[in-house]
Amino acid sequence: MGLAEVFPRILGNDVPVEFRAYDGSRAGRPGAEVTIEIRSPLAFSHLAAAPGELGLARAYVTGALEVHGDMYTALASFPKLTVGEIPLRTRIGLMAQLGARRLWWPVRPPEQEYRPRGWRHSKSRDSKAISYHYDVSNRFYEWVLGPSMAYTCAVFPESTSSLEEAQFTKHDLVARKLGLSKGMRLLDVGCGWGGMVLHAAKHYGVRALGVTLSRQQAQWAQKAIAERGLADLAEVRHLDYRDVPESGFDAVSSIGLTEHIGRAQLPSYFSFLHDKLKPGGRMLNHSITRPDGSHGSRPGKFIGRYVFPDGELEPVGTLVSEMNDNGFEVRHEENLREHYALTLAGWCANLEANWSEAVREVGPARARIWRLYMAACRLGFELNVVQLHQVLGVRLDGGEARMPLRPAW
Repeated sequence: MGLAEVFPRILGNDVPVEFRAYDGSRAGRPGAEVTIEIRSPLAFSHLAAAPGELGLARAYVTGALEVHGDMYTALASFPKLTVGEIPLRTRIGLMAQLGARRLWWPVRPPEQEYRPRGWRHSKSRDSKAISYHYDVSNRFYEWVLGPSMAYTCAVFPESTSSLEEAQFTKHDLVARKLGLSKGMRLLDVGCGWGGMVLHAAKHYGVRALGVTLSRQQAQWAQKAIAERGLADLAEVRHLDYRDVPESGFDAVSSIGLTEHIGRAQLPSYFSFLHDKLKPGGRMLNHSITRPDGSHGSRPGKFIGRYVFPDGELEPVGTLVSEMNDNGFEVRHEENLREHYALTLAGWCANLEANWSEAVREVGPARARIWRLYMAACRLGFELNVVQLHQVLGVRLDGGEARMPLRPAW
């Protein structure tokens, strides 16, 4: 058996992909749009050490396995079957056959694999986990995200809208849901590179404070604020949201932070944000969610170890219940799942367009991680494996919500 024939046996003979291996063997569909190349025996070693998505990811990250063609197209071609779900008889046969060729031996995970230490969601552990993902390189993120430097789901007025138009629309939608107007005070927790802070200050005359656990994000944002002449209205601090001393804000936005909070911390998270608001103040929570309660909170091993350490996703019903139970009256909710698939398509295209520069900036392994995870996430949103929900709540003033009778946005 040629080595290229291993993967059709695992994934099925009807996969519209060609397989090639370093021993010269070929299998699958000749001339397919996507070709999987097994470049080294280490690909099989990684699969032996971690059957399933983690082993395949390790093989790709290290370069032992190469994907020729579009990564999204490649992932969309594979069935849901994972290596760990191969019938036992098939697995034993493959191991015996490959073992005879000495292709299975102990191998270490790539050095980019992150294993958090310390108490889960403690301030110190959260700080290290956030730094691992976001303190990669501001230049790298500029190539991937584009001029907006917005690393959260955009809102596309039309399917043909540009990524920049969609990110502007997202920030403006949040501003209108929060009812922002000149002179108000906004707290943006998990503010990233300051996109919401900059938008609120520039377009609404709002005094905006953003906080992030990423030092590089805070530095980039503060420079952008100064360059745009908004220092009298906007500020971004390198700070845990739990350490914000100010209160009495008119509005709070949380755009892409809840995924890092953890299920056990949700009550204190929403209670804290509630207490930061004035009576009548609004809070907009924008986050990735599970489609229902049958899924576990924690992500797959690849995402958990290479992309978002300690990330946790809950169904939107859990978030709404926790908001209600911790002081908020929920006034509006919407699912933007398809918008995130379009956003990720834009980021994937940006990475491919700047691939050589990205590899030089962060190294081939890190660039490969981003290529794989963004394409996989795009597919996940399209297939309803994950969703993106915006939930608007208000801190009541007595019994008064100070909301319009119908949504004004």
